[in-house]
Amino acid sequence: MAESMMSKAATMEIPINSNGDSRNLAEDDSLEQDLQQVMVSGPNLNETSIVSGGYGGTTEGIIPTSSIKGPAIHLNTDFLGNRHIPNEGQGSNMHHTSSNSSMTAEEATRGVAVEKFDIVKKWGLNTYKCTKQMISERFGRGSRTVDLELEAQIEVLRETKRKYESVLHLARALTNHFYSMVQTQHALGDTFADLSQKSPELRDEFGYNAETQKLLCKNGETLLGAINFFVSSINTLVNKTMEDTLMTIKMYENARLEFDAYRADLEELNLGPRDAVTMARIEAAQQQYQIQKDKYERLRNDVTIKLKFLEENKVKVMHKQLLLFHNAISAYFAGNQQQLEQTLKQFNIKLKPPGDDKPSWLEEQ
Repeated sequence: MAESMMSKAATMEIPINSNGDSRNLAEDDSLEQDLQQVMVSGPNLNETSIVSGGYGGTTEGIIPTSSIKGPAIHLNTDFLGNRHIPNEGQGSNMHHTSSNSSMTAEEATRGVAVEKFDIVKKWGLNTYKCTKQMISERFGRGSRTVDLELEAQIEVLRETKRKYESVLHLARALTNHFYSMVQTQHALGDTFADLSQKSPELRDEFGYNAETQKLLCKNGETLLGAINFFVSSINTLVNKTMEDTLMTIKMYENARLEFDAYRADLEELNLGPRDAVTMARIEAAQQQYQIQKDKYERLRNDVTIKLKFLEENKVKVMHKQLLLFHNAISAYFAGNQQQLEQTLKQFNIKLKPPGDDKPSWLEEQ
């Protein structure tokens, strides 16, 4: 009798309604029967030892659904009728999707952090080696790679740039002073013209002085156009063409320093013991040495080519600009207006039209 009661208790189920409230067994015998028809067999704990623990994104202790052999609960699909049943494994898939998303985000963040750490580590190691090499060179204890011919050309370029910068500075000063003189001639011509109309007894004297100042002002504006073109061309040559070559030279010099630093490091390792650890370090140092050597030789070739083309371009540009400057200055101070205008046409220099900003006083007369 006791065994029958225990068996009955073991098979007894407490039904729940849709709101989760308990009912009396007598009132829900039909629902219990329905549930018994739906659930043919209960879960087999020996086959599905699933431990679902933690909150949110933790995955510790979760056995993937692919490791479960067969369903733990069998559904009687004939009984379901029109009732809605979620897709198989929907709840667990959502849990695993959330966990996988969290794992992916964490792995991505960890990967970025590791990559940044490696970059900083390599930069720090490279900086240390280069600083060590630089100090050794300055105190005369370290050796450096020297290309005498190339370094002589680089020094010539730097000296040429300094001299051309001086020419550019003086040409700009000449432009500013000459512009002030033209503006003074402009004002003086206006004053002479006004006095010519208000002083009948000196009408002719004031008149031809006004005309002279007008002509000088016009020729001065033409000369200013030529000088401005000269200044613009020298500025492009110095601050763009030469500067671009000097930037490549700076990269070359940095590569030379890195090359010597890794060369010295490899030489130092080769003088040490030849155990397994040292041999591995020597192999890694040999690879870095070869990388730096290739970079150094590539930039050295780039500098050589750029210096060659720069020299050709400099000669071509300066030949034209110096001829322009000489002809324009000579024509202006000789009072040869026709030759001055012809010089501008020869070098395809177009003066700024007076109507662009404001009509000049010459155009208004």
